[in-house]
Amino acid sequence: MIYDIDHLTAYAYDEPVMSATLALRLTPRNSPLQRKLGHTVRVDPPPDQIGVHDDFFGNAVDVVTIDTKHTELIIKSSARVECLDRPALIEENLAWERIAQEALSRRDLSGSGLANFLFPSPLISLERDVAAYAQESFPEGRGIFDACTDLMTRIRNDFEYEPTTTEISTTVAQAFAQRSGVCQDFAQIMISGLRGLGLPAAYVSGYLRTIPPPGEERLQGADATHAWVSVWTGEVGGWIGFDPTNAIHASTDHVDLAVGRDFSDVSPVHGVFVGSGAHQLRVEVDVVPVQGNG
Repeated sequence: MIYDIDHLTAYAYDEPVMSATLALRLTPRNSPLQRKLGHTVRVDPPPDQIGVHDDFFGNAVDVVTIDTKHTELIIKSSARVECLDRPALIEENLAWERIAQEALSRRDLSGSGLANFLFPSPLISLERDVAAYAQESFPEGRGIFDACTDLMTRIRNDFEYEPTTTEISTTVAQAFAQRSGVCQDFAQIMISGLRGLGLPAAYVSGYLRTIPPPGEERLQGADATHAWVSVWTGEVGGWIGFDPTNAIHASTDHVDLAVGRDFSDVSPVHGVFVGSGAHQLRVEVDVVPVQGNG
């Protein structure tokens, strides 16, 4: 499946902004399951400086500095991405306890090392209540794939998708207690539960196709950037994506943008500006298939 992706981020400021420095994680990742065929980012006002690098987790980052006074900032990202067919998901369904033991024995501290995804991170605390909730899906000896599938399905059934009930700063404990939120909250709750059981779980930022295949319902989270969970299932199974917002496994409907410990590692647009006053934010995303099934 090949997609054309347009992502607009627009800020309107009540008072002029004198300068801004932004880190943009808007470049789709290359991986065994996904190929970036093209990508451009346009910023208005035009940046005075642009730098490009890969962060610790291998995500492409554009760092732009704008020294022009402005009251509006527009960022347009356009990409063409090919999502490849995923292999059979249940290639290896080892007992979850075995996965936890294996993960704890690893000593790789690089960006892809399992240790990064086992412990608390800036936005994901390990909560006893969340771990106990996850434990219900992980009885002794159950396969890791089956257990994670059950957990994401329970989150989908037990929590309400309510965009007005949480913010970026809402904690895992708060979202879990109120049983509502958006994709960021559902992903971080699932990750907290998995890490609380000693299982490596990463946060994935990305996109969902905007228009569903004929006869299928539109997925929650298709209007903006989406979030889901990637779980390490062993050497053979590797990292597998679980989408608790929609209770589905990551597929060719999902486009990976960035991977990290939580949202703070993968925010599509993050930075600082010099100015005062409030601002309004508008985000529009369009993910349209141009080749492939559906």
